[in-house]
Amino acid sequence: MTEDISVKSYEKKSISLVRPGARPLFLIRNMDHSPLKEKLERCASDLANMFKRSDFSIGHRGAPRHYPEHTRESYQAAARMGAGIIECDVTFTQDKELVCRHSQCDLHTTTDILQTTLADKCSVPFQPAVFDANGNLITPASVQCCTSDITLAEFRSLKGKMDASNPRATTVADYMEGTADWRTDLYAARGTLLTHKESIALFLKLGVKMTPELKSPNVPMPFDGFSQEDYARKMIDEYREAGVRASKVWVQSFNINDVLYWIQNDPDFGTQAVYLDGRYDDPVFDHRNPATWSPSMEQLVGNGIQVIAPPMWMLLEIEGGQIVPSRYAKSARDAGLDIITWTFERDGSSKSIGGWYFQTLNGQNPNPVDPDNVINNDSDMLNALHVLARDVGVAGIFSDWPATTTYYANCMNLK
Repeated sequence: MTEDISVKSYEKKSISLVRPGARPLFLIRNMDHSPLKEKLERCASDLANMFKRSDFSIGHRGAPRHYPEHTRESYQAAARMGAGIIECDVTFTQDKELVCRHSQCDLHTTTDILQTTLADKCSVPFQPAVFDANGNLITPASVQCCTSDITLAEFRSLKGKMDASNPRATTVADYMEGTADWRTDLYAARGTLLTHKESIALFLKLGVKMTPELKSPNVPMPFDGFSQEDYARKMIDEYREAGVRASKVWVQSFNINDVLYWIQNDPDFGTQAVYLDGRYDDPVFDHRNPATWSPSMEQLVGNGIQVIAPPMWMLLEIEGGQIVPSRYAKSARDAGLDIITWTFERDGSSKSIGGWYFQTLNGQNPNPVDPDNVINNDSDMLNALHVLARDVGVAGIFSDWPATTTYYANCMNLK
C-alpha cells in the first residue's frame, strides 16, 4: 500500500532540504587543476546529503537564473538551494502598498501586464520598433509599465515572467519574448507575484533571513503625499508588524540618505543597514583612487554605517596574474566595514562570461593595475569567489543561482 502525500505536505517536508544540484559540480569539473578544485571536488562525497543553509549565500531576487525574479517560485527555489538570506526589492503601487519588484517601472519586462487590460494603464503605451527600407533598426520598441500605475488589487492579478524583452518587436507578443539563451522559460508560465508583507510571511515559513532593498522611485516624491521618509519607514514597519527580529533583516539602499535615516531613526534595524555602493556611475569616482571617494570609508563609519555592498569587480584586481583584493576592498576592511557583494552567476554563459561583474579581471575596466585576463570561462568564477571569501572576507554574496555559493560555503565551513 502506497502512502498518499499531498503537494502541500511534500512542500512542508522539503522546506528544510538543501539541494545544490548539478551545476556546482559542472563548474568545478571544468576548472583548471588547482588545490581549490581538489577541495571542492572532495566536498561532493564528504558532504553528500549534509549540505546546510548558509547566510553567505544570498538569493538575489530569489533564483532568477531559471525562475521569474521576485516570485514565490523563485524564492522557494533559492531556499531549497540553501540561500540563508533572500532579497525582496521593494517598491510601491498607486495606492502606496509595498510590493516586490526590482524596479518600480519593470512590469512590462517582468510580468504579463501587456497581455492584460491593465496595459491601458501603463505610463508609456507600447510603441513598435521602426525599421528603414533596408530592414535596419531606427527606433527600438518601447513601453513603460510601473507599479505606481496600478493598484495593489490590480498588481495581484499579474503573473511573473522572465525579465526580458525584444527591442526589435513590432507586436506586443514579440516584445514579451527575448529571454537570454543561458536562462530558461521552463518555469515562467505562472510566476506568483508577492507583496512585501507576503514575502516576509513566506521567508518566515522558509526559515530564511531577509534583505529588502528600498528601490529608488521612478515618480516624483512625495507621491500623493507619500514622502521618501514615509516609504523608508513603512518598509521597516512591516517587519515590526510581522514580529521579525531586526537581527534577521539587512535593509539596503543605493540612496545613502535612506541608510542614514534608518540609522538615525530606527537603530535596531539601522545597525546592519547596507549601503549599496553605486558610485561607479559617477564620472568623478574611481574605485582605485581613494581621493575620489566621497564620503570616504572612514566617513561612512563615522556616520554609523557598518555594512557596504559594492559590485564584485570593485573588490578584485589582478597582480602578477593572480586575483587579489583591490585597494577599495582593503580600505573598507581597514575602516572596519563589513562587506557584502553582488552578483554571482548574473553574467551569461562562457561565451560572454567575464562581463560587467568581472570587469577588473578581464581587462575591460579602464586603467587596470594588471592588464591580464584571468577569467574567461564559467568555472573561473569560482577562483574569484574564493578570493572574495578568503582574502577580501566578504560576509555574503548575492547570487542568481544560490546553489553554487551554498556549495562553496559548505565546503569552506562558512556560516
